[in-house]
Amino acid sequence: MSEGSRGRSPAFGQVVIGPPGSGKTTYCHAMREFLARLGRRVAVVNLDPANEALPCPCELDIAQLVTLPDVMGSLALGPNGGLLYCMEYLEANVDWLQEKLEGLKGHYVLFDCPGQVELYTHHGSLKNVFAHLAKWDFRLAAVHLVDSHYCTDPGKFISVLCTSLSTMLHVELPHINVLSKMDLIEQYGKLAFNLDYYTEVLDLSYLVDHLASDPFFRNYRRLNEKLVEVIEDYSLVSFVPLNVQDKESMRQVMRAVDKANGYSFGDQEHRSLEALMSAAVGADFHFSSTLAVQEKYVQSQDKAVEEEVMDL
Repeated sequence: MSEGSRGRSPAFGQVVIGPPGSGKTTYCHAMREFLARLGRRVAVVNLDPANEALPCPCELDIAQLVTLPDVMGSLALGPNGGLLYCMEYLEANVDWLQEKLEGLKGHYVLFDCPGQVELYTHHGSLKNVFAHLAKWDFRLAAVHLVDSHYCTDPGKFISVLCTSLSTMLHVELPHINVLSKMDLIEQYGKLAFNLDYYTEVLDLSYLVDHLASDPFFRNYRRLNEKLVEVIEDYSLVSFVPLNVQDKESMRQVMRAVDKANGYSFGDQEHRSLEALMSAAVGADFHFSSTLAVQEKYVQSQDKAVEEEVMDL
């Protein structure tokens, strides 16, 4: 604990990370609304200098310090190099961030981070910013969002597992991996296995066998086997499914994050949660229906097989 944080109660929050298009900003504002209804004072901090069209106002925006278009224009950098420079600039001016965060005392803070994968796998600036937050007595958990459509492609899913593992080891924060956009998974195509196979990351040898049926990946079977061995040896990666429109799904993610960062809510919030969940029926997309997606696929596949048999 730093000298400036002694005698002060810790602040809790989440750093929301993940690839572009995984739904980080949508998650931040949906989680803020969900937690606010439970009685938490929640603030969203935008740390993405490329995020110019925020859907909702946030309490602190990195655009007050640096923006990606300005960096690209003044230094003749591309989007990737410009974003790395912005994070290095934020690290060099971390006192600015500390001063601004002083105005958010008593808030549960959601940090909406950039979507460049390199920032979470090997670049050091954002990791160092997180370390500063820990010194200022922020109790944080990293929420790593991954688009659920990757489950429909075994090759992409193995890549996602490798990226998630690399991120967990590099960021060095309590970590929750989340499969986002579960309400859209049916639109992406059929899953080769049950949904819990992907969320619990079960025996990955089946994925390797599935890839071997593809003529392109057949030549890389040995490489895929070694990648799978690395993932299974660490035994760290698993996922929580998320649909931001479903209260039960949001509660599952909230509980996982609260367990990871040590947040403990009081009786009033518990009563608010019970009241909120009691109203979570009707038009909402139900968490149970998300978990039943694969069952629908299996039934449709079995029906197709039966029809083919009858035709014979």
